[in-house]
Amino acid sequence: MQGFEQIPPAIFSGGIWQILGQTSLFGAFILIILVCFSLVSWSIMFNKWRLFKRVDSENISFLNSFRKSPKFSSILSQAKTLRFTPLSGIFINAYNEISETISYKRENGLLGEDARPLSEKDVEIISMTLERSTSEQIAALEKQVVFLATTANASPFLGLLGTVVGVMDAFWSIGERGSASLAVVAPGIAEALLATIVGLGAAIPAVIGYNWATSRIKGYFDNASNFALEFEARVKKDLSE
Repeated sequence: MQGFEQIPPAIFSGGIWQILGQTSLFGAFILIILVCFSLVSWSIMFNKWRLFKRVDSENISFLNSFRKSPKFSSILSQAKTLRFTPLSGIFINAYNEISETISYKRENGLLGEDARPLSEKDVEIISMTLERSTSEQIAALEKQVVFLATTANASPFLGLLGTVVGVMDAFWSIGERGSASLAVVAPGIAEALLATIVGLGAAIPAVIGYNWATSRIKGYFDNASNFALEFEARVKKDLSE
């Protein structure tokens, strides 16, 4: 037991740096790509976490105001200040469509004194505006998430490529020196295993982050679709013939 205690782990004894120092140019290139993939993925996940936190807060605030306000115009100013929730963007686009339709009818004398300002055709157009706005707002939340999927899919294969190169280097050393001793094959095998570890280290968090982000975005899409239906129902009730 005393003998084992005197042998420090390679990762703490500088062995990891020795492996990096002896890594081939191609192996180092693969490792740099994997590290960059990992760093960018972690940055995206952190930024999405902050964004989704703001979205959750503003969703609640906007829905409370929307359901309490008797008029759309009284919500507009608050909707413009809530920049992170997709509901405010959907509301603003639909509100602008309603305002332009009513203004056009007034300018051309198409509004009767007792008639409601929107026809059934106008409501259909507003419904299409709601659908388009919902897609645009959710697409904005999806930005950069595809990079997580790319990292999750590509990193294991890049790591495997580095592994293959490391194993080839080990066999080349055997053939060049005519010996299969551990000292000959260890650098190539160590490079191969390091590439595998770094590839998996980049891929696993990216897979988890991608699944988490897509699940949250699906929830936001459902919320946005429900809000669009609620908005359209209110338009039909208050403004449509």
